[in-house]
Amino acid sequence: MNTKLNKSDWIILSIIFGVTVLLNGVDYYREGNELIEYLIDFPSTTIISIIIILAFIQILVPKLLTKKKQYLKFFIIAVLLLTVFGTLDKLIGRFTAGKDLSGIKSIWLLLQSGLYNATDMVGFPLGILLMKKFYEGQSQFLEMEKQQKENELKLLRSQIDPHFLFNNLNTLDSLIDSDTEKAKEYINRLSLIYRYLIKTKDSEVMELVEELQLAENYIFLIQTRFGNDYVFEIEKNESIDDKYIPTGALQTLLENVVKHNKPDTSSIKTKIIIKKNRLKIINSKSTLKSKKESFGTGLQNLKTRYQLLSDQEISIINTEDEFKVSIPIINLIE
Repeated sequence: MNTKLNKSDWIILSIIFGVTVLLNGVDYYREGNELIEYLIDFPSTTIISIIIILAFIQILVPKLLTKKKQYLKFFIIAVLLLTVFGTLDKLIGRFTAGKDLSGIKSIWLLLQSGLYNATDMVGFPLGILLMKKFYEGQSQFLEMEKQQKENELKLLRSQIDPHFLFNNLNTLDSLIDSDTEKAKEYINRLSLIYRYLIKTKDSEVMELVEELQLAENYIFLIQTRFGNDYVFEIEKNESIDDKYIPTGALQTLLENVVKHNKPDTSSIKTKIIIKKNRLKIINSKSTLKSKKESFGTGLQNLKTRYQLLSDQEISIINTEDEFKVSIPIINLIE
């Protein structure tokens, strides 16, 4: 569930509190309340109500219910929160009405009254917002699930793209006559790639170790085809055991480098860095303008997949000289 209040949430709250202030204003007028009660009670009650609502939606629900399922702790903190702020609202009302603390017969009755008061203040708007957030979350999940299936289909199609096979067959054709041993190695690497793609076609995530092996085979194909036009370097600054990334993520990022950068006077240099549970790909940019300028499709697919797999996001920095993509490494063993 998205716990940030969006524009429509604030509009709903504005309408609810607007109507509430209007109805309370009528009651205050009938009771002949003083002007100071209008000027202080209404704003303070609204502010206190919003604080309680924000505490529930942005802190209590996501931290204690969504992630950890700590129902008892949630209940205790919720009751304390409602009691404290409901009592505060009650005390403000007493002072604006000209009453002091001497009229309070029992602190427990005051706290009980404060709890009922806070429940009455925020029960309806909080219920409306939580219900709205729940259905928005469900809709978003269904949309992401649909997008995920489409992304998987696109990924599978790209993996068996006839152009990819055609280009590799052309490279093989030239190697057979010029370098038989390298042609054999090329066929071996190509078969390993396709074997891996078939093996992982139904997997959401794969071990980083295996994804790096795929990347090394893919890099071999690129460098055999383009020579020194593309230079790759892999830095491993920490253990990569028991760590995962979305299947085919690294291949997608490498494809982006080749697809959008055509070498001119110098090589396109690409560095793959594994550090602090992030995998970064940093590549120099060509001065030649590619006909395919957009960097969006493959990366957008990855973003959608990460929304389903992790609470962390992809980072993209596009400067004049470099293009940097940082993706989270998923650790399934805590």
